[in-house]
Amino acid sequence: MPVMNDEVPDEGDFDAGRRRGEFDSITPEDFVRGSGNGNPPGWLSAREIDEVRSKMPILYVEVVPVRCDDLGRISEVGSLLRVRDNGSPERTLITGRVLFHETIREAIARNIGKDLGELALPNLPQSLQPFTIAEFFPTPGISEFYDPRQHAIALCYVVRISGDCKPLDASLDLEWCPVGDKRVETFIDQMSGGHGQIVRRALAWGGVCR
Repeated sequence: MPVMNDEVPDEGDFDAGRRRGEFDSITPEDFVRGSGNGNPPGWLSAREIDEVRSKMPILYVEVVPVRCDDLGRISEVGSLLRVRDNGSPERTLITGRVLFHETIREAIARNIGKDLGELALPNLPQSLQPFTIAEFFPTPGISEFYDPRQHAIALCYVVRISGDCKPLDASLDLEWCPVGDKRVETFIDQMSGGHGQIVRRALAWGGVCR
């Protein structure tokens, strides 16, 4: 997985010796792969995140994983299979919070690695401009995106996956579907909270007509 070193000064940089407090020993690798010493800086406990969620919007990145053909056209779209708290299956996308002191690019890489493993080999976007922004609200009906836990703002990206995926964390499987297959609509319909609409926008943004 690519490592973004632009946040860590090289030895000859003018500010290489400037102290950065509690983050002095932290590098982008700690966010992407984990520091090995528990959760990375900026990770909140369940109690802390619930308190923050009750008071302010939370920034997320949301990734639509795709496979592409030799001409760079989207050929397959992926979705994660998970189990809800009530035991029912759920189809969703790669999504996660942007941590304190973490760049958006690092957040994209970290969340892909967390869900698909280090051998997924994502081709991170050259531009950090998302193809859409989804606003999730805890109250149904305010927007097409719903999350009962929180008000969340998700920057949405299409990311080409070139390697072998090994679903991790709470994911049971990663399932790919050819974009021309009728099953795509079934996959989209199985996504709750508006995530299916994000897939539709992603395919339209990528030039795939539905």
